Amino acid sequence: MNRSIPVLLAVAFLLIGFWAYPDIQEIAAGLAMFLLGMSLLEQGFQNFSGGALERILERATASMPKALGLGIVATALMQSSSLITVITISFLSAGMITLLGGIGIIFGANIGTTTGAWLIAGIGLKIDIAAYALPMIAISGVLGFAPGKYLAGSGRILGGIGFLFLGIYFMKEGFDGISGNIDLARLAMTGALGLIVYAVVGAMMTVVMQSSHATLVLTITALAAGQITYENALALAIGSNVGTTVTALIGAISANYQGRRLALAHLLFNGITATVALVFIKLLAGAVQILSDAVGIATDDFTLRLAMFHTLFNVLGVSLMLPFARQLVTFLEHRIPAPKVDISVPHFLSEDVLRFPETAEAALRNEIRHLLTNTTRLAARNIGIDIARLRGSPDIAAAVSAMPFTQTPGISYETRIKPLYGAILEFAARLNAGEMPPAISERLFELREAAGRLSRAAKDAQHLHRNTEFYATHSSGKATRLYDDLRTQIARILIELDDMAEADPESRSSLWLDDERVEIRRHRAQLTEDVEQAIRDERISTTAATSFLNDARTAHHLMDNLLEAARVCYAETDPALAQVEQLLTIEEDEAEAFGQDQIASEKETHNGPTQDNTQT
Repeated sequence: MNRSIPVLLAVAFLLIGFWAYPDIQEIAAGLAMFLLGMSLLEQGFQNFSGGALERILERATASMPKALGLGIVATALMQSSSLITVITISFLSAGMITLLGGIGIIFGANIGTTTGAWLIAGIGLKIDIAAYALPMIAISGVLGFAPGKYLAGSGRILGGIGFLFLGIYFMKEGFDGISGNIDLARLAMTGALGLIVYAVVGAMMTVVMQSSHATLVLTITALAAGQITYENALALAIGSNVGTTVTALIGAISANYQGRRLALAHLLFNGITATVALVFIKLLAGAVQILSDAVGIATDDFTLRLAMFHTLFNVLGVSLMLPFARQLVTFLEHRIPAPKVDISVPHFLSEDVLRFPETAEAALRNEIRHLLTNTTRLAARNIGIDIARLRGSPDIAAAVSAMPFTQTPGISYETRIKPLYGAILEFAARLNAGEMPPAISERLFELREAAGRLSRAAKDAQHLHRNTEFYATHSSGKATRLYDDLRTQIARILIELDDMAEADPESRSSLWLDDERVEIRRHRAQLTEDVEQAIRDERISTTAATSFLNDARTAHHLMDNLLEAARVCYAETDPALAQVEQLLTIEEDEAEAFGQDQIASEKETHNGPTQDNTQT
């Protein structure tokens, strides 16, 4: 009920306004059409998400110039800095781009959004755009019934442009109509007070309408009709820039700390830019006059000069802030520190990343990598090894045998795996409730399977704990050496997975995992023969041998699940590279056969049974 009160008040305000000033109905209807057009345009572009748009955003943020250029071009094409801001916050929350790259996109979006003022002032008020709007809306209505989201998205984009044009037309006609009855120019204010008041009004208008474009189109059409002064129009344009930061602040509510940092960066940038523009308004107005004269804009064409001013002060703001971008990142990291790491809760899953399929997939992939790290730590704890100490060892087998059985306190399946696995399943279920492109849907299924494998691997690690601890702390001859060998194989896998997690993404490859899968199968066959030979030589009792073989089977399942989950986590998502990687990947049956062939080859080489490869 509380949410309805502002809406009802707005409706009441409109009805009173229509009764007192019937002529403003056309302006209000034009504004409503413009806002509807903006909404349709955003929905249409969101239909094309889940592929090219997200990949472009992800790859074009490697450097500040690229991120800046991307923000300019994307916003100019979509005519919605709000959509670009929301997507950028989603990408940052999902861990797909850096904070510096996100700031670059936001800087560029502020320049890109100025193209809207040029379109409105240069085209919207110069030609009969209603003649183009009506066919667009008609065609969009037909496309809305077309199958497939891309055709439907095209229809929304076309309809959005049509309603934008129609809204501009009605607002222009409305201001022309009231010019003979109502003189809003009487409300003009000069001097510093006028600048401040109209800047605040522009910010409030943008906050209410959630669109700086809507504020600008109202300002430009009112200026064209002589209803506001040029000086007050400049202040409204400055205020609209400040008001648009509210979109970023709203988008950051459901984002993680990185998203909140970007929203604050947006607020600081626009606030500082607006302050500089207000302080140096006379100098900027003079620069606008010089530039306008240079490009041939008529002296009395205040609408185009307003567009020039809007571009100039945004470019000035970027020029002022860009050299301090890294210092801004440092300030944001200090002002909004990263929360204390709790590895048992999700780090990347949030409401914000659910907006777009590609960001949702990236967030889920990063979260499963987090689960993989937790699982490797749990496995290391249960077999009593310290990965950090083993990583620099030239002989892992000797280091494992000599290392005291160590257990990191506070790590268990219930505290480190189960809560995170449950959050991943819940997030994946919510993703499946929406429409997904087939390729992403297939990858999401693989990611869910990978999470399940990690859960099973964690349980396998717990099952190994009892016997590995006993034989590591009680010297039992051959049985101890067998368990040490098993711990060595697991330790080697855990170390390599740690190295993979810390490797540069550009140089990381998951192809080495196939070699490990072959090695695991070779090791499994080798152990079986080794145990059988030890039983025959009476170096191990049948009871200990049976327990060991059961544990070995569990350990090999553990390693298999870790490797397969890692393959999915670090798989190449680019279609072309993924196809190449798939061709190079050894299938499970092939790996099994290859492992058996290696054993047979070793037998032929030694001209007899495979020798005991454990320590004696």
